[in-house]
Amino acid sequence: MMKAIYESYSERETRNIGKEIAKESKIGDIYCLDGELGVGKTVFSKGFGEGLGIKEIITSPTFTLINVYTSGRFHFYHFDMYRISDSYELDEIGYEEYFYGEGVTMIEWAKNVVEVLPKTAKYITIEKDLEKDFDYRKIYVMDGE
Repeated sequence: MMKAIYESYSERETRNIGKEIAKESKIGDIYCLDGELGVGKTVFSKGFGEGLGIKEIITSPTFTLINVYTSGRFHFYHFDMYRISDSYELDEIGYEEYFYGEGVTMIEWAKNVVEVLPKTAKYITIEKDLEKDFDYRKIYVMDGE
């Protein structure tokens, strides 16, 4: 079910959209973030963290799989599943502790682990349209269930 569509013409706008969406989030929310490589998923996630009041510098967890931030309204669990070849790898890090923990979860490249995602997860897809502008992005936000 479509909730909203946003348009962004700059990295700053993409970041601000993430920030605004985070302000509506609550403990237990899981956001699944997808889009092609270089589309701005981490930029969006940085804004989302800012919207939660995170004070630390938010970085991509591409090589660590997860970054945990604790300085905001509640914890922010930031996953990057780009390098995951099988969702069973998540069992090794105890993903359920994060998914169902005391915070909000953002999963970049969520399409790589769909079999472990709850039905209540929210989906965000970022797309480029180079015909409109090099920095143009269309951001789709959909509710789960």
